Amino acid sequence: MRKKRLLWQLYPAHLLIMLVSLTAVAWYASSALRTFYLEQTAAGLEARALLVEDQFRSKIAESNFQLIDTLCKEFGKKASTRITVILPNGQVAGDSDESPQKMDNHADRPEVISALAGRTGTSQRYSYTLKESRKYVAVPLKQDDKIIGVLRTSISMNVVDQAVAAIQLRIAMGGFMIAILMAAISLWISRRITRPLEHLRIGAKRFARGNLTHKLPLSGSQEISDLADTLNQMAAELDEKIRDIVQQRNEREAILSSMIEGVLAVDTQERLIRLNQTAARLIGVDPARAQGRMLQEVVRNLDLQQLVTNVLATQQPHEDEILLHDNGNGERYLHAHGTILRDDQEKAVGALVVLHEVTRLKKLEKVRRDFVANVSHELRTPVTSIKGFVETLLDGAMNNPDELQRFLQIVATQTDRLNAIIEDLLTLSRIEQETEKAEIVLAPGSIKNVLYTAIEVCQMKASDKNIQIELNCDETLQAPINPPLLEQAIINLLDNAVKYSPPGQTIHISANSIDEGVVIQVRDHGCGIGREHLPRIFERFYRVDKARSRKLGGTGLGLAIVKHIAQAHGGRASVESTLGEGSAFYILLPHGSSELIEK
Repeated sequence: MRKKRLLWQLYPAHLLIMLVSLTAVAWYASSALRTFYLEQTAAGLEARALLVEDQFRSKIAESNFQLIDTLCKEFGKKASTRITVILPNGQVAGDSDESPQKMDNHADRPEVISALAGRTGTSQRYSYTLKESRKYVAVPLKQDDKIIGVLRTSISMNVVDQAVAAIQLRIAMGGFMIAILMAAISLWISRRITRPLEHLRIGAKRFARGNLTHKLPLSGSQEISDLADTLNQMAAELDEKIRDIVQQRNEREAILSSMIEGVLAVDTQERLIRLNQTAARLIGVDPARAQGRMLQEVVRNLDLQQLVTNVLATQQPHEDEILLHDNGNGERYLHAHGTILRDDQEKAVGALVVLHEVTRLKKLEKVRRDFVANVSHELRTPVTSIKGFVETLLDGAMNNPDELQRFLQIVATQTDRLNAIIEDLLTLSRIEQETEKAEIVLAPGSIKNVLYTAIEVCQMKASDKNIQIELNCDETLQAPINPPLLEQAIINLLDNAVKYSPPGQTIHISANSIDEGVVIQVRDHGCGIGREHLPRIFERFYRVDKARSRKLGGTGLGLAIVKHIAQAHGGRASVESTLGEGSAFYILLPHGSSELIEK
């Protein structure tokens, strides 16, 4: 539990006692003053009533109520007092502020009841006639020892309250000034007692924060002065040692943080003693939480654990390639180099592992191999076919007119297929290059015009199979597009839909605006695509049914081109399909301003 400083133990106690005493005196004085003022006010009202009672006594005996009301208003105005004359039955005969005919019967008023009983009545209450709180004094009007009426005087409590408040404000201000003076004196006395110790506390706190150049003043008693001198000597020695340590640490941190390679160090018990930010990112751990824990707790990878174990066991360098499985991010490859960690006496104190991520290199290598293999395979088929039929013609088949015509037709078909593959490869390469260099121009354009043009291109193939193409698109629908590229993507999707739809079916193409942008849908009712093929359907040369695709004349690059065109527009391509029921391909074009992006 945090303890209070000595100053704040002495000073608040003194201040509290003083404030309580001062408050009690001020409260008592204020209450006594208000009571006294109210008593004086009541006495003043009674005196005013007694001064004019003779004037009203005779008028009541004469029942001259009109004159009574006139006198009330005249005397009330001169005395700045409300004067009311009330008959024994409670009827108001005259009033200085109101018409008597409009006033209620006053027989139930407390001060009137006391006056009718022969006593001077006083009360303080709210007047519903004047809508304010007032002080009332009522005196009986007697004639021949008989009460013939009541003379009541009153004054607004606002006047009383204002007068009392003014005096209370003076009392409060005087008390406040006294409180400030006493608080200052109490603080000065308390600080005089605690100041030397406070200086030592502040100086020690500066030392704790690292400000070791500050010198404590050698003041106060001999004991406190000696203690301050000892603390100054300790701070000087610590400052020198800390400077050396900080310089070494900064150099080490600068080296580790500037490395693109991950570095981690473990002791002989395989407990993590150090790892830089790159290593923490590569193996997916928090450096602060990982420090001091066993490697097996932090890194759940047997290859890396085995590498460290081998280094510690043999005290020789080891290298290995480590495969990491990220949650939801696929696979990552690390090249790890481990060596023994030694102290200044060449004693083995642990192992040092340097990690370098080679995931991108692995992926590029795989893409290169797959691309070369796919291109080689796709090109080999038409080339082999052309070569075979040309050799057959050279072997004598060209002398047979029927065979010559058929073989040349096959060679022409395979040449067209070879040309289509090359054209698609060049198109794909061009789109990728223009996207990377941000040279593709996007401008607001009509989506329906692009869709209509693509349908016209594919209409002949659709008509040959008795397939209808239905278009559903708003005339006003627009998005930032490159019309030729988007048209090519739609043609590729429509061409596939026609190829894989049975005769007599209908292909639906639509475009709608959603929150993310404009989504274009091409839906067919063909053979559909198996769920296992959907993640790879947009890869280059990937075919669901290779034999059927080649038979229908596909190059295997159409959907890859669609994906890259969608990406060139800042959007994406996707597919939904159920085997045997058909497929739906989507292109999402995000909303945005027209732009020509150049590096």
